[in-house]
Amino acid sequence: MTAADRDLVAALRIEVAAIYPPRACDRLAEQAGLADALAVRDPVIARLSVRMERSAHSAGEAAAAGAPGPFHFAESPEHCRMAYLRGRFLARGSLSLAGGRTHLEFVVDDHEAPVLAGWLTLAGLPASWRIRRGRGVVTWKGGETVGLFLRRIGANATLLELEARQVARALRGDLNRVLNAESANLERSVAAAGRQLAAIDQLEADGRLAEQSRVVRVVAEARRATPEATLTELSDRLAVHRSTVQRALDRMERIARHAEGSPAPLA
Repeated sequence: MTAADRDLVAALRIEVAAIYPPRACDRLAEQAGLADALAVRDPVIARLSVRMERSAHSAGEAAAAGAPGPFHFAESPEHCRMAYLRGRFLARGSLSLAGGRTHLEFVVDDHEAPVLAGWLTLAGLPASWRIRRGRGVVTWKGGETVGLFLRRIGANATLLELEARQVARALRGDLNRVLNAESANLERSVAAAGRQLAAIDQLEADGRLAEQSRVVRVVAEARRATPEATLTELSDRLAVHRSTVQRALDRMERIARHAEGSPAPLA
């Protein structure tokens, strides 16, 4: 990842860790998600865990006496589910933006991976899972699902930045495609003009240009005068149809390809 990508990922963790659930049930749910967060050795998460525990003690909440019990995802309301997933992301989640692709994954114990993937599906956030080097990995590779998850856990500032980057990337891609197409068209036009000028010079040198119709001679003169002009510009200058200009130039190229003395090809 680039330095900017790493900074955004770090900002995401700080933003999510700064969210303080107003409901006691949400705080308990997030604590359940943060159950093994201290093992991550992330100071942001460590400070959040300490703050949550102190808050629970001061409020006399059930989790104050010790570690939170198992979280019952299926029976919990939406706000508690999102609080749990927010804690689980901080404890075991990571976001990657390498290569312009958005990739979010949770690395958990092998037995937790299918359970977590099932809970995410239940929450409308279906994810794939696999075992990698003995650890369970639950993954989202689509930017749309990652964006929905970030929005639902409250990471709105990071999501806006991601969306802005995606728009900018799409615009750059569209601009590059347009520039590439224009460049290719220009190269073809330059090559065609070069062939046409060479044909005109050859026909004039051997006297065959003078034998052509007035339209062909006028087009040849216009092409010589403005070698960079497009067919449309030539047709506007001569006040004739574009197809007339194209046929005249094509005829001169066909005639020039024939050896001197050969019968001139039909128009």
